[in-house]
Amino acid sequence: MVPARQSTEEAMVSTFNQSIEQEEYREEEQREEEDESLGGFKSFLWHGGSVYDAWFSCASNQVAQVLLTLPYSFSQLGMLSGIILQIFYGFLGSWTAYLISVLYIEYRGRKEKENVSFKNHVIQWFEVLDGLLGPCWKAVGLAFNCTFLLFGSVIQLIACASNIYYINDKLDKRTWTYIFGACCATTVFIPSFHNYRIWSFLGLGMTTYTAWYLTVAALAHGQVEGVKHSAPTELVLYFTGATNILYTFGGHAVTVEIMHAMWKPQKFKYIYLVATLYVFTLTLPSAAAVYWAFGDQLLSHSNAFSLLPRSRWRDAGVILMLIHQFITFGFASTPLYFVWEKVIGMHETKSLCLRAIVRLPVVIPIWFLAIIFPFFGPINSAVGALLVSFTVYIIPSLAHMLTYRSSSARHNACEKPPAVVARSWTAMYVVNMFIVMWVLVVGFGFGGWASLTNFIKQVDTFGLFAKCYQCLSKTPPPAAVAHR
Repeated sequence: MVPARQSTEEAMVSTFNQSIEQEEYREEEQREEEDESLGGFKSFLWHGGSVYDAWFSCASNQVAQVLLTLPYSFSQLGMLSGIILQIFYGFLGSWTAYLISVLYIEYRGRKEKENVSFKNHVIQWFEVLDGLLGPCWKAVGLAFNCTFLLFGSVIQLIACASNIYYINDKLDKRTWTYIFGACCATTVFIPSFHNYRIWSFLGLGMTTYTAWYLTVAALAHGQVEGVKHSAPTELVLYFTGATNILYTFGGHAVTVEIMHAMWKPQKFKYIYLVATLYVFTLTLPSAAAVYWAFGDQLLSHSNAFSLLPRSRWRDAGVILMLIHQFITFGFASTPLYFVWEKVIGMHETKSLCLRAIVRLPVVIPIWFLAIIFPFFGPINSAVGALLVSFTVYIIPSLAHMLTYRSSSARHNACEKPPAVVARSWTAMYVVNMFIVMWVLVVGFGFGGWASLTNFIKQVDTFGLFAKCYQCLSKTPPPAAVAHR
């Protein structure tokens, strides 16, 4: 009787999966018809939902302004630790992104069994937690995810002001923050991740140029006179650098929204891993080359652009990174727009202009926080330790273990354990528990202590609302004034 029952359940699951695929196929055909009516060129630029679109979105979003702070992290960690931790956290992030994708498929499958339609509704991570584990998990997921994305948007805005200053220093960084805050507010007009096709493609191209510019420029410049590579020297600096790398590969807080924008989200499983492998080709050479060239000087220069001599190639890199940070600002803030729309009951409104107007209040706190905490570099580590550690590492691992804690849930799972863990649920639980313990102790514990210590030091040195963080003084030295 038991084998017969199991085979019946498997048949039901199989039939259900086939019905989902048929429904998605019909939706895809409908979208293609709509796209043709809108015009081929507009469709090509604006309507994305393929596997390639998802890959570009993941790779583009994963490495943005943090590319410029990784040499700073190497100066805190040392060359060997920097390389090892990048690879380690890269694979750790890919694993937890896979867990999030599995839980999304599980949640959507259960809801569509109940004939729930998501035609005008974007599924988000906190809703997945609510559907699978209950309202308490929803509250935890909502709090961590929104706070992380809020500060993720803040970091992009700070990075814009930090970068443009190296082209035009007639205005201080705080003034540039005001200007770019207004520019980034235009992201309210982008409806969803489905409409980031051309932006994701351009963003990744811009990051690729900047990464290889940093590599070639540092190697061509050569080592500065008397260069020192003394890291690691202090535990505070070591764990601050480590949490910045934890932050670097924790960009999958928008995984659910990217998957929901796909025509066939079941194909997402290994996209983030492939994106991470590509990102390694950008982050490892650039960080290693800049650290090799400038060594300990990076400890007081968190932005790699600040040490490279000005040239048209550097100016091009700065401009391209500015555009890319605008795109990444949209990636981080769009889920916040969705949450706000749902709170005020405007999420399913079809009017683009009306949705843009109601989204504007979300930009104001982002703008304000970027002015209060303009600490480019140290803020990455603080956000990584206190928010990223839970949002994209600990919570997904715990949620996966609790979702499949019963034998019936494991038997009826939409996605079985992958080959990398020998298709064993036990091995999967061991990996998840290791991630929880490691990130809790090393990332949140030691990393939180170190990053907060460093962050408080920046506040004591420069103060809140710093007008121009880490800017060179334009005041002439006293001797020069006396001589004049």
